[in-house]
Amino acid sequence: MKYSQVPAKVAEHLRDDEIHVWRMAYDHHQGRAPFQAVLAAYLGRAADEVRLEAGEFGRPRLAGADAGALHFNWSHSGDQALCAVARGVEPGVDLERLRPRPRALEIAQRYFSHEETAALAALAPGRRDAAFLQLWTAKEAVLKATGRGLAFGLHRLGIADEEERLALRFLDGELPAHWQLHRLALDGGHVGSIAWRGGPRTLVLRTLATAAG
Repeated sequence: MKYSQVPAKVAEHLRDDEIHVWRMAYDHHQGRAPFQAVLAAYLGRAADEVRLEAGEFGRPRLAGADAGALHFNWSHSGDQALCAVARGVEPGVDLERLRPRPRALEIAQRYFSHEETAALAALAPGRRDAAFLQLWTAKEAVLKATGRGLAFGLHRLGIADEEERLALRFLDGELPAHWQLHRLALDGGHVGSIAWRGGPRTLVLRTLATAAG
């Protein structure tokens, strides 16, 4: 699978009050290459010039001369991926392919709060899979934005999946009011969430088309 480059004009216009989220077709054999291509467009470099290193908890970050120039996060599920790019805040993004989850309540009882589990149990079975994955991606997005990931513990934060929005109810060691959490409007086959610590920003969701050939 080949992938096209992010248009330079788009990359040049990442404002400080925006977060760009790129959606793309993905093959796991590509590894980090598509994400490095996205970052390269913003940095004005060739993809093979982008240097990454692992942060304290393993989260990838820019290294060398570009260290700190951009903050980013990516996620992939099946044949789709998301890559979030920002300046000045650390975004966390998570994507899941919508599929039957017959053990959703069992998993929720083990890892989610009582309130989250009760909300899932109250739903009709036909709605529960999507709701479970929305909570899961929201939790992962927040944990990835902290830099710690799942090792921090899903039980140490609570999410309210309200009709109008997602809301961070609690997060150990943090004030929820300092956080932003949003659903990502994707399609009927995928569920996604994005989170960051900081003030409100404009989300710009774009699709990176697969190159021909």
